[in-house]
Amino acid sequence: MELIVKSMPAEVQAQALAWKREGLTVGLVPTMGYLHEGHASLIRRAASECDRVIVSVFVNPTQFGPNEDLESYPRDLEHDLKLARECGAHLVFTPTPETMYLPGASTWVTVEGLTRELCGKSRPIHFRGVATVVCKLINIAQPDRAYFGEKDAQQLAVIRRMTADLNMPVQIVGCPIVREADGLAKSSRNTYLNEKERQAALVLSRSLERGREMLEKGETDVQKVLDAISGTIAAEPMARIDYVQAVDADSIEPVKTLAGTVLFAIAVYIGKTRLIDNFYWKV
Repeated sequence: MELIVKSMPAEVQAQALAWKREGLTVGLVPTMGYLHEGHASLIRRAASECDRVIVSVFVNPTQFGPNEDLESYPRDLEHDLKLARECGAHLVFTPTPETMYLPGASTWVTVEGLTRELCGKSRPIHFRGVATVVCKLINIAQPDRAYFGEKDAQQLAVIRRMTADLNMPVQIVGCPIVREADGLAKSSRNTYLNEKERQAALVLSRSLERGREMLEKGETDVQKVLDAISGTIAAEPMARIDYVQAVDADSIEPVKTLAGTVLFAIAVYIGKTRLIDNFYWKV
């Protein structure tokens, strides 16, 4: 079927409800556009599990703080539509801030607790914006399943908590990180990096691999693993650490011992570009 492109929330909701009346399952892949292979993997997964797939392309202003990269965030809708079509999407939702947020909009979704650590510390309004826009997208698209990348592990935990707390009838599906051949996690912000910064950015995946190797060899001291990760990053002159933490994967509370599923997460500035990466360790 031909790719449908809609910009008005009511039109997308009407189409989604029509599909559901036909007995079709609907998958949602929320994105901020400038799609890459990481997004493509989400769309393909959704297409393999759902009868219809809606991809949203929306650079959401409410999740950007002052002096962040809202205006410079890369955009290429023509490319996004082509990739979405090739990966099996049926509808691409391309709203504007004006159509997503009514004049005088004053309702926010705030997920407490899980947003205190990691990116929540350095980006204090970020997850309020994320939770609000994802709540709106789920209400608009009426999906049976919604797909998110595990690179944004804290975001994934926040959305899972939000949908559970608000009794949203949607399954949240986390999908593995997609990496470049040299290990760098795929990210739209990688386009900000010049050649030297791109090479320096490999320290993120290299440092995490060092931590993972320690765990695989039997290291149980979480702090020693974190110190090794931090030390590897600190050895790269172009890198500046925002955080290196180990947290419970569900609660995002810091942990000192290995139990359950532990998320080892990092945020690092390479020049002016802030990049994140992580891995899960299950005990």
